[in-house]
Amino acid sequence: MVCMSDLFSAPCSARAGRSVRYLTRALGAVFCAVSCGVAIAASGTASASVSASGAASTKASASVAGKHPAPAVDASAVAAPDAAGVVDPRRAFLLRGVFAQDVTRRLKLPAAEQRAYADRLQTALGEDMLGNLSGEYVVMVDRNANVQALFIYFRATPSDSWQMIGASPVSTGRPGEYDHFITPLGVFEHTPSNMDFRSEGTLNENHIRGYGKRDMRIFDLGWAQGERGWGKGGMSQMRFQMHATDPDRLEPLLGIRHSKGCVRIPASLNAFIDHYGILDAEYAALVESGKSLWVLKSDRQITPWAGRYIVVADSERKSRPAWAPAPGSKARAKVPAGADTAD
Repeated sequence: MVCMSDLFSAPCSARAGRSVRYLTRALGAVFCAVSCGVAIAASGTASASVSASGAASTKASASVAGKHPAPAVDASAVAAPDAAGVVDPRRAFLLRGVFAQDVTRRLKLPAAEQRAYADRLQTALGEDMLGNLSGEYVVMVDRNANVQALFIYFRATPSDSWQMIGASPVSTGRPGEYDHFITPLGVFEHTPSNMDFRSEGTLNENHIRGYGKRDMRIFDLGWAQGERGWGKGGMSQMRFQMHATDPDRLEPLLGIRHSKGCVRIPASLNAFIDHYGILDAEYAALVESGKSLWVLKSDRQITPWAGRYIVVADSERKSRPAWAPAPGSKARAKVPAGADTAD
């Protein structure tokens, strides 16, 4: 069992009031592009020019956001139905702009790399009898030691190609020490059957917050068969989770294998996935049926395209691509002795 050193936080009462969170100037720009039919072709295939402009706009939007407050655009407008009462699923791509604004640790993949990972994603889903999956976000992780990255993808219909929303560095299981698993491959379903919880932000004996700062969400994927990274190897049960990590000492190390088997992600990505319900399709269904789930924040803005699947693959790269740089010596120097793989 791994990634359980932090304490479970106790259920809390509903928060009073509802804070209003607004989307960014980048979202407005992308929204305009989609509305004009520029961002996504009717067939669902991405326009190369839009992909290029989207990448170019990331720096610009970040610069603008740093100087001027974002306009008051309500997130509900993203999923507003048209005159016929239909929500265009292509609006799901508006989250690209929000990702660029909200997620501070981002990777910029060339278009060819985005397509290659889209193909890997489709292959993995097909092998799991999910080849026709569409209309919901999917999270993909490349556990390869030379990559260590997470990607969010979407496609509107099964006939479309998967298109990337955004990418960030992560850390997966590093073998070589007792109780350290190699992050398992496959398609994993995020379901309330393995209820999520939130970090208490407590420090362990090495002054490490294994699940990150207080209130970070731990996405629990249940028990999985993992390959032991110690002794003679072999397979055994491990608790598979995706979660934030210590923001000061371990988050700077994202980009190399460094966990006990779970997927560590940046705090800003954790908040993004949590706030917009990227993996909350089944949680949302429970709420709609009348259930009250303490783990869901009152100010969340879940989209109509919430998903439920995390796909872990291995690109088997033999060298590190330029778009996935490894952390430097300064980041490694912040890790206290004996705590390099603390979860």
